Amino acid sequence: MGTAVTHAPAAEPLAEDAGPRRRRAAATPPDPVARRRGRRENLAGYLFMSPWIAGFLLLTAGPMVASLYFAFTDYNLFDAPRWIGLDNFSEMFADPRWRHSVSVTLWYVVIGTPLKLGLALGVALLLAQKRRAQGFYRAAFYAPSLIGASVSVAIVWKAIFSDDAVVDRVQRAVGLDLGGWIGDPDLILYALVALTVWQFGAPMVIFLAGLKQVPRELYEAAEVDGAGPWRRFWNITLPMISPVLFFNVLLETIHSFQIFASAYIVGGGAGGNACGPADGSLVYTCYLYVQGFENSRMGLASAMAWLLLLAVALVTAVLFWSQKHWVHYEEGAR
Repeated sequence: MGTAVTHAPAAEPLAEDAGPRRRRAAATPPDPVARRRGRRENLAGYLFMSPWIAGFLLLTAGPMVASLYFAFTDYNLFDAPRWIGLDNFSEMFADPRWRHSVSVTLWYVVIGTPLKLGLALGVALLLAQKRRAQGFYRAAFYAPSLIGASVSVAIVWKAIFSDDAVVDRVQRAVGLDLGGWIGDPDLILYALVALTVWQFGAPMVIFLAGLKQVPRELYEAAEVDGAGPWRRFWNITLPMISPVLFFNVLLETIHSFQIFASAYIVGGGAGGNACGPADGSLVYTCYLYVQGFENSRMGLASAMAWLLLLAVALVTAVLFWSQKHWVHYEEGAR
C-alpha cells in the first residue's frame, strides 16, 4: 500500500514571506504627483508667510543685529561708525544721569505694577459676582486700556495734573496746597503711576477669565467648614488663579520697564526738560531717546538698549524661577 503525502507545511514559507513583501511595498517611493502636490502646498505656505518673514528680517532681526554692532561703536547717524569697544558701557555706568534714570524706572516699576495689578484683581472680583449690567461695567472698566497709551490721552493727562487744573483745584478744596504734579519733580512720577494704574482693564479681563475657572464647589465646601471671605480668598482664590497672576505679573513688569510715550509726553517741556522738571520723569527709555536722537549718540543709545534687554531678561528669569514657590498648577499642566 502506498503512503499518503501531504503538502500542507509548504504554505508556511508563503506566510513568512508576506511580512517582507509588505515592508517592500511600504518602502515604495511616493507617487510623483503626490510629491509635486506637497511641494506646491509648501510653496503656498511660504508665500503666505513671506510678508511676516520679510518684516521680521528687515524690521526686527536686522535692526537688532545692527544695534548690537553700534553698541560697541561711536556712531552719530551722520558719520561712519568707529569701533570703540566697551567705552559706551564704561561711560554709561559713570554717568550720574544714567544712574538716576535707572532708579526712576525701578521706582516706577515697584510702585506702578503692584498698584495696577491690585486694582485689576479687586475690580475683577467684583465683576465676577452676578449683577445687573455686568457687560456694561466690564466694557467701561476695559475701555481705558484701549485708549490709555495714545498720545491724546497723555496730553489730556498732562493738562489734568498741571498747575491750576482739576487735580490742583481738588487738592486745594480739601486743604492740600501741593500745586500741579507736572511741574513738581517729586510728584510727576506719581502722575505717570496714576496713568498706568488707570489702564488696569487688560489685566482685569485676564483675572476675570481666571476667576471664572475656579470651581464653585470649593467655595461651597469652605463655607460649610466656616471659612470667611478673606480665608476663602487667601486659601482658594489666590492658589487657583496663581498661574493667571504669574502671567499678569510677568507681562506688566515687562511693560513697566518699557514705558516711554506717556513719560515723554507728560514730562516733555516741564521745567524746560524733555523728561520732566529736574529729570523727575527721566525713565530709562526717555534718557535713551535723549542720547540717541537729541544728542545724536546712537552708539551709546544702542548700548543702553541692549543693557535694558539684558535687565528685562534677568528679571523675567527670576520670575520664572520664583514661580515654583508660589504658582500652583494642576497635575500635568505645567
